[in-house]
Amino acid sequence: MKVRLEKVKGTRDLLPEEMEKRRWVFERIREVFERYNFHEVLTPTFEYTTLFQLRSGEEVVEQLYAFDDKGKRNISLRPDMTSSVARLYVNSFQNAPKPVKWYYIANMFRYEEPQSGRYREFWQAGVELLGSGSVEADAEVIALFVESYLATGLKDFTVNVGDRVLLDEFARMLGVEDDVGLMRLIDKKDKLSREEFTAALRDFGLDDDGVEKVLSLIGIKGKPDDVLPKAEELFTGKKAEEEIRRLYDLTDLLEAYGVREKVLIDLGIARGFDYYTSIVFEAIAPNDLGIGSVGGGGRYDNLIEVFGGKPTPATGFAIGIERLIPILEWKGLIPEPKLRPEVYVIPIGKEQELRKAAIRVVSSFRRAGIKADHELTGRKLRKALDYAGRLGVPYVVLIGKRDLAEGKVTVRDMESGEQRSVELDKVVEAVGRMMKG
Repeated sequence: MKVRLEKVKGTRDLLPEEMEKRRWVFERIREVFERYNFHEVLTPTFEYTTLFQLRSGEEVVEQLYAFDDKGKRNISLRPDMTSSVARLYVNSFQNAPKPVKWYYIANMFRYEEPQSGRYREFWQAGVELLGSGSVEADAEVIALFVESYLATGLKDFTVNVGDRVLLDEFARMLGVEDDVGLMRLIDKKDKLSREEFTAALRDFGLDDDGVEKVLSLIGIKGKPDDVLPKAEELFTGKKAEEEIRRLYDLTDLLEAYGVREKVLIDLGIARGFDYYTSIVFEAIAPNDLGIGSVGGGGRYDNLIEVFGGKPTPATGFAIGIERLIPILEWKGLIPEPKLRPEVYVIPIGKEQELRKAAIRVVSSFRRAGIKADHELTGRKLRKALDYAGRLGVPYVVLIGKRDLAEGKVTVRDMESGEQRSVELDKVVEAVGRMMKG
């Protein structure tokens, strides 16, 4: 009985055209990361499950691909890179010069229900800046975040900036004991109706006045000059005042980077992870695809210590590639893949001498940096030309027995059908001139 093998739920097969588009996006982002002097790292695909439990608690296991290996060790496929990077830093780089600036482009795994822009295996491109608690570090990372999207051609997006300290202070002002639970609820506010959100707020013991205050808070969103004065009116206490001042400083520095116009202040942003400690942010690109945030990050000053390291401030972000690419395609911003070779070499006949000549010619093109392929199936000339035509190859080099004896080959322009005889040792130069027009 034949067995039909399907791909695992929540995963995808990426064909050459899709891989070409992904590589284009990766290269645009990588160029920006490296211009900011971030350096690439790659950690193991799996870690001890304890790493993620220390960060997010026992319940996180339900969201992981966690299992016992053959050595009875409980391990998990990485759901993100921040934890792995923090573990790497604690293991080997605590005494390195600060700040440490690392980036990654890698695949992650989460056991959750697949939906638009969300898979069980997915890719992220991100950075981690470790060793600086200054607002300058926050500004550096957010400016890089903005410029990474701009590098892909995306212009219609905003980076919404919030602050976990202010949210925690707000929970304290309301008298809510389960501040983490409240943060998680606020983080999910866009997925709930107003009635559902209000009812959930009452479950935290909030009265009508408390509910109205929360609704007022999450409604504070807009340009920094409009929003931050409102925040000053809403919050009391030295801690909140210092954090609002940090947001003023941040937006001032982002103006120096030339990216402030992309930034909105949104005090209703909580972000999904519990480890954020101050400024948080996410990118929103309006679309008709049902895709929300296309990336986010923030400051996480306690994580290194949680993993057994010395107290180390840190900040970073991750761009969701599975969400970004569909938006770029929808907007027509990714160049159409060109998977065809620029030159196709066909020996006219099966003699060993002709086949060897074809290999030498195709190799000379490749060494010159020109994408080239040659006939590998032994097809006759007409079928080989048909194949080259289906590929969309612009130039074909024909190697016949008579031409070869005279030290020549025939170059065919597939668009015009014109053919010309050129010296064998000058074919690369001749085709190069034709390519340049």
